[in-house]
Amino acid sequence: MSVYSRPVVMLLTGLLSLTISIAVLNTLVPLWLAHLSLSTWQIGLIGSSYFTGNLAGTLLAGALIKRVGFNQSYYYACVLFALSTLGLGLSAEFDSWLFFRFLAGIACALIWVVVESALMRRGTLHTRGQLLAAYMMVYYLGTVIGQLLLSGVSTMLMSVLPWAITLIIVSALPLLFNRIDSQVKHTPRVAVWPMLLRRNARLGINGCVISGVVLGSLYGLMPLYLAHLGLSDGNVGFWMALLVSAGIIGQWPVGWLADRYGRLFVLRGQVFLVIAGSLLMLNDAVMVPALFLLGCSGFTLYPVAMSWACEKVAADELVAMNQALLLSYTIGCLAGPSMTAILMQRYSDQWLFLMIAAVAVFYLAMLLRKPHHHQTPVTTARNP
Repeated sequence: MSVYSRPVVMLLTGLLSLTISIAVLNTLVPLWLAHLSLSTWQIGLIGSSYFTGNLAGTLLAGALIKRVGFNQSYYYACVLFALSTLGLGLSAEFDSWLFFRFLAGIACALIWVVVESALMRRGTLHTRGQLLAAYMMVYYLGTVIGQLLLSGVSTMLMSVLPWAITLIIVSALPLLFNRIDSQVKHTPRVAVWPMLLRRNARLGINGCVISGVVLGSLYGLMPLYLAHLGLSDGNVGFWMALLVSAGIIGQWPVGWLADRYGRLFVLRGQVFLVIAGSLLMLNDAVMVPALFLLGCSGFTLYPVAMSWACEKVAADELVAMNQALLLSYTIGCLAGPSMTAILMQRYSDQWLFLMIAAVAVFYLAMLLRKPHHHQTPVTTARNP
């Protein structure tokens, strides 16, 4: 039986459409807010409200999936995301954008838990890596398409909202006639909090927090950093597309290296490259290789850390573990942009990369500390 069954293909097809809309909004929201003359700390706070919504959505996801199943949860999340996106066009007030981006964050978190948990449940210990790689490839491909769209279409708020909402609605269509998993309602409920305390998954959970800090800061504040360099909205989309394209290119090699040499070795290398890429970004003359290096390492950190933790739990615990991992990631996304935005406003925009480098150094120290106490899920290298 093929790893990529019809429900899996349909799920990933819907995710592609949805991710294009997410990517466009994540890039344009800070730019729209800058055009409205909001201060950097206000823009950072609205970015944090989205990740606060992610936090709330993550906590709600398990109960919702248990109650109505994967398909219905996905539909509800798409409707909520469409409504929250529509709300951006109803008012230009700071408070209303804070609220609607919070709702969007809830919707996106529900979608991610549904997709990740469904894919992990359909896979086995030997096929989950392929499914996770496909998931990340589709997610980042949609992100790149979304960024490239900004170079060829109007980026005005009322021009973007109609087709962004249409993409959200279209993303639900592939699942109307495909059941993802009809047995989830009959499985026992597993608490999320014990997952966070599992010692054998600690490095994976911590890696998701650091990944959240890195990616949250890049998604939320990189467009602002590029705008302050004098780039147009279209050019900002191009540079963001370059960043995410590097993440796509790095997915398969990083996955192969993790299978071949173990996840601890790969995580150490990834974090070291995040540090190197961040420091290189301090010099605008090498921005292209620096962004590529940062994208390859930063955007592949989450799947390796996630797979580390997921391999330690049973199938019935996967939804709870995915909630715990997304919760950890969201905490990082929430803390990263808010702290970094304050530093950027108080000192300089280069603090975006100094903050990323600092948290990466902290995680690298954890990975290097007493390595004999951290058993990697891949304990022996595979022979080719």
